[in-house]
Amino acid sequence: MRKFVAGVLITLAIVFIVRSCNNDKEDKSILEENSMLIQQEITNVSKLVVTEGHFAEVYNYKDSKELFGPLLRAEKKALVVVNANVTVAYDLSKIEFEVDQATKMVKINSIPEAEINLNPDFEYYDVTADYLNQFDATDYNKIKKTVKASLMKKVEASALRTNAENRLISELQKFYILTNSMGWKLTYQEQTIESLEGLQAIRPAILP
Repeated sequence: MRKFVAGVLITLAIVFIVRSCNNDKEDKSILEENSMLIQQEITNVSKLVVTEGHFAEVYNYKDSKELFGPLLRAEKKALVVVNANVTVAYDLSKIEFEVDQATKMVKINSIPEAEINLNPDFEYYDVTADYLNQFDATDYNKIKKTVKASLMKKVEASALRTNAENRLISELQKFYILTNSMGWKLTYQEQTIESLEGLQAIRPAILP
């Protein structure tokens, strides 16, 4: 009888150990699958978040050169009309993140700064120049540099950057919804995101 009882206990112990090992393997497998899913989903949304705009600029260019002192000047001028397409983007393929399986946490370490691209189209009108002060490559480069600087100020003062930030927050919401639905946590620079509204708190941190 004792041998029978001992045999039953040993059998139960073996079954318990086997089931425990199987459960551990299943938990580990699920954890690894979740980790791979999170990384894949983050990769899937790593696309450019783009805001587009259009700006126009009218620029009067004048240049004069003294010849034989201040009594004689050679002048040149041009009316330049510029139409520019502008894009503001965050390249999320450059986002730096970690997936910590042990703590079930996705850590976003850094987000790339906004990329502002200007594509201006220059049209020149009323171009006049004295014989001794002709237009050359230096003049055209100076015009382009001045106009681009002026356009950049307009972009910074417009709503384009804010719109791009809003699009960025919308993409980051996908990260939060995914991690939260799987029982994981999302952090940005050691700050835990507790809600969708909490993502708004990172806005100052992403400003260049």
